[in-house]
Amino acid sequence: AKMATEVKFYSSLPSGDPQKRPCRIIGKLSNLEKTSFSEISSYLSPRVDEETWKAGIQSLKKGDTSTCSLWLNNAVLGMLPFKASRHNTPSRSHALTKMVNSLKISGAVETAFIVVCDRKEAYALGSAVSRAFPRYLRSSSVTVEVVKVIQVGFVFVGENTQPLTDGEVECLKETCEAIRLTQYIVDAPCNEMHTDGFIEQVKGVASQLGIKPFIICGEELDAKGFGGIYGVGKAAVNPPALVVLSHTPPKATTTIAWVGKGIVYDTGGLSLKTKTGMPGMKRDCGGAAGILGAFYTAVKLGFSQNLHGVFCLAENSVGPVATRPDDIHTFYSGKTVEINDTDAEGRLVLGDGVAYARKDLKADVVVDMATLTAAQGVSTGKYHAAILTNNQEMEESCMTAGLTCGDLVFPLIYSPELHFSEYNSVVADMKNAVKDRSNAQSSCAGLFIGSHLGFDYPGVWLHIDMAYPAFSGERATGYGVALLNTLFGSYSSNNMLNDIAPSLNCKKEVEGGVEPSAKKPKCT
Repeated sequence: AKMATEVKFYSSLPSGDPQKRPCRIIGKLSNLEKTSFSEISSYLSPRVDEETWKAGIQSLKKGDTSTCSLWLNNAVLGMLPFKASRHNTPSRSHALTKMVNSLKISGAVETAFIVVCDRKEAYALGSAVSRAFPRYLRSSSVTVEVVKVIQVGFVFVGENTQPLTDGEVECLKETCEAIRLTQYIVDAPCNEMHTDGFIEQVKGVASQLGIKPFIICGEELDAKGFGGIYGVGKAAVNPPALVVLSHTPPKATTTIAWVGKGIVYDTGGLSLKTKTGMPGMKRDCGGAAGILGAFYTAVKLGFSQNLHGVFCLAENSVGPVATRPDDIHTFYSGKTVEINDTDAEGRLVLGDGVAYARKDLKADVVVDMATLTAAQGVSTGKYHAAILTNNQEMEESCMTAGLTCGDLVFPLIYSPELHFSEYNSVVADMKNAVKDRSNAQSSCAGLFIGSHLGFDYPGVWLHIDMAYPAFSGERATGYGVALLNTLFGSYSSNNMLNDIAPSLNCKKEVEGGVEPSAKKPKCT
């Protein structure tokens, strides 16, 4: 029932006649100009000669169009934009995804995409091609008798023009699998991808990695004090759950937890969304889906440190036992929360998740990722996730990782002493929605989560609000897989991730500088 398309990466792409295997060669104009016809002739012969290749590049130089036909619609030259401002990825990966989408041929059993680029952009551009082929589809007109194969190869320009190594091919392959898994989970509707359905996806990944998942589900959540997750999901037919995957290599010295918001559907609860505001809320599990994909890739490629994937799963539904505004819940952190908006539910499940990461997993670094606020789109837009962190170097490293891999981010204001008073309650430790929605709303939403980790937390905390980058149009993007694997790439056994990873210094900041004595990871 899924879209039967396979994406394959090659160190050396097999030669092929464009009449039988359509071919698309895509790159920035400067890179295409550096590419000799002999380097790509095996993908174009016998339909395209050197004169036609050069004429195609000259046509692109005129700037009238970004694509040029070399032979009918079967051999096409595509030009990526060259200009990239300082807050955009130099790879222009978003433009590549759009171009690949526009150059698909529905009837072709095989199609070759050759990307011409600098080697350091291969991970971003390989991920971009992967995003163009989402798996989920339920159209009755689509048959799955024939599997379409997308063949992806690279021609490198610059200092290192050697073909992809086996390790680099593996890295692109596993990242592609993870991005498409993430997309599948986010694209699937809640009548399929309910909490039990999501748990099955987690179990599938666990099985592939040889890991036994740890699951707390339904009434057990309430009994064990997870008032946030339980309160959000208790009205749904499929019960809420906390699911944990743990990778614990014997020589690890640092413990990292990735915590994902997995709201499989968000009606808003009793603070009900509108008929136009509710469609698309199947995507509210994008953070947990991205973390599942990222965890799969990280462990599959070899991760040297302790890594935990924590999935906070619930359906924010309406029913007789649904949480009411004015209810007070006790969270796993021990803090009490007065509910004044049941549609501010993502922070509730993540509050329990990050507290579990600190108390039970003893995490030195906690990253939470969520489609948290509509205000994120106002703050940082459709391409850049908004990040909030207690550590300046983590903030800078995350921005660098985003620019490198194409999962862009931009920082929010981190100032708990100015903003956390928005949650003041006279009957509980805090409310769950701010008093003034025009006061740094996305920052405040992140601070709610951070308060359950504790503002005294001696480790490093990073919050990623990716509400808008999680989708483009009607499709999921698989956001987060590339970002987390690039950000923590220095812990990977894979050279491709090592080479593009930013420096990571995870020392906790305190007033007056960096705290020298707190327990913390040494990530440099």
